[in-house]
Amino acid sequence: MHEPDGHEHEHEERALPSNLRRDQPLVPVDSVAGRALMAVIAILTFLAALSAGAAVLAARASEQWRGAVANEMTIQIRPDSRRDTQSDVARAVAMAQAVDGIEAVRAVPKAESDKLLEPWLGTGLDLVELPVPRLIVLKLKSNASPDLASFGAALRRELPTAILDDHRLWVRRLSTMASTIILSGTVVVLLVLTAAALAVAFATRGAMAGSRDSVEVLHLVGANDAFIAREFQSRFVRLGLRGGAIGGLAAIVVIALLGWLASSLSAAPEAEQLQALFGAFEIGWSGYAAVILVATVVAAIAGLVSRFTVRHYLRILA
Repeated sequence: MHEPDGHEHEHEERALPSNLRRDQPLVPVDSVAGRALMAVIAILTFLAALSAGAAVLAARASEQWRGAVANEMTIQIRPDSRRDTQSDVARAVAMAQAVDGIEAVRAVPKAESDKLLEPWLGTGLDLVELPVPRLIVLKLKSNASPDLASFGAALRRELPTAILDDHRLWVRRLSTMASTIILSGTVVVLLVLTAAALAVAFATRGAMAGSRDSVEVLHLVGANDAFIAREFQSRFVRLGLRGGAIGGLAAIVVIALLGWLASSLSAAPEAEQLQALFGAFEIGWSGYAAVILVATVVAAIAGLVSRFTVRHYLRILA
């Protein structure tokens, strides 16, 4: 029997599809379509990671706000030409100090109260003629439940110009706002992940259409659908991991850069307002873990969607 020589082996190898030749992957990763898909996955991962980081930042800031507001109350003494405002402040301080559950009482000086209005009214204004209320800050004891209803009623009887604010309305508003931001971030993450799944599905169908001859040859030599699906899945998982790693790393760099800028510009009035709103602009380890989780989920979605798409395509071919 005549044995094929090296030239015949080379001719047979050339007759095979390019992706079934020796040492060639079934689904090339470094093709133009593969690089484009990896870029799309990286961009989507970047957007999803930023949304997840923003949601974590809003949750941390909301927790700080609610913790600070829930442990404090304020008394406002409105100016009245018929009353001595300074005497009313001293009387309100004495009444607050006598209430069980209140740890500390501090009357805010008038100069400090006027300074709180500078971000809105500007500096250099004479606020003597303006009826700016005097503030008294009450710090509550931990796990204490003072009788605020009785204290508020007694305060109104003694001082008609005094108003007790326990910040419950602000706590509700802060909770609603934070929940809205977190829900919006979660919805954006889910939409981006859905877009990534659709992109991988279309890319997989395109790769299957381009490799139809190869798939038929594999079927002829005895390869089953599970083997072919694993080949496609492994390639798209690699694409997902690369794109997810690039997008997640870019998001981490952007978040860290924003935190560094916020800390380096903390002396500016705008930075002080941002710090009051977002805290130290740090997402912490939980935020970075959320970013890494998003990148990992993108890779997992790439693998699962490609596997399901290949299975469905093979059933159609069968």
